[in-house]
Amino acid sequence: MPKKKFEAELEALDQLRADPATAPAALRKALQNKNNYFVAKAAKITAALELRELIPDLLTALDRFFEAPDPQCWAKNALVDALMGLGNTTAETYIRGLHHIQLEPVWGGTEDAAGPLRARCIVAITQSTGIRDLELLRHLVDRLLDSDKNVRTEAAHAIGRIDREESALLLRLKALSGDAEPEVLGAALCGIVDIEKDRSLEFIHQFLERSDDATGEAALALARLKTERALDLLKSRFERERETSMARVLLTAIALTRLESGIAYLEEMVRRDAPKAKLAAEALRSIRAS
Repeated sequence: MPKKKFEAELEALDQLRADPATAPAALRKALQNKNNYFVAKAAKITAALELRELIPDLLTALDRFFEAPDPQCWAKNALVDALMGLGNTTAETYIRGLHHIQLEPVWGGTEDAAGPLRARCIVAITQSTGIRDLELLRHLVDRLLDSDKNVRTEAAHAIGRIDREESALLLRLKALSGDAEPEVLGAALCGIVDIEKDRSLEFIHQFLERSDDATGEAALALARLKTERALDLLKSRFERERETSMARVLLTAIALTRLESGIAYLEEMVRRDAPKAKLAAEALRSIRAS
């Protein structure tokens, strides 16, 4: 299609936002277009206008673009976003995208372009109906080993929201197996804390005692417990820390417990002008501003 004609059609799509009366019919036709960018734009407008009657058309388009060319998953990403925004909570809609791999040519080889799609579908499926917890875990466990760090992180967050012993065990295994990206480990540790509460303390403590990025992730996870036992561990670890950036994270975690004793501990450091008093003051400001 000539560039000028394509741009004109895109402009006509934009104008539908101000013309709700004719928008459904025009968008239904637009969603049948072969161009993935055009369909992506149509999906965004459909969601913006809250046209729930077009959910079947969005679903049909999504199925089509799993087979049709869709560079960078532009269409599939926008269609999933639109379906989520319009309240489509049918789990089957998102299962295929959860496992979709799309290798595209790049300099020197190929690259998977479907990571953002898988991450979106993780969020969508955890908000869906008609899927049992254990079935959901079966789908999510594969994504803990995904090549995309954002997908692994979303999977860990999603598993942590499934309040079952099996979920905590999966996250324990992920934490023990390690990950090159600290935020993935952090998501796993936070999920363990949220499910197991005080029973997680000993497990998280072993990561707190390490001398790498795991220490900071464990500290922030422990802060979620908001208990004196967790606070004592954080204070003990801080008092043995020599490195400034890690000390900052530990003091932030102490502040995030929001316990009166933790706040008093930080205020006393500031009052005495202790060696890391400025870091303590930063931690206090961080929670008072939130």
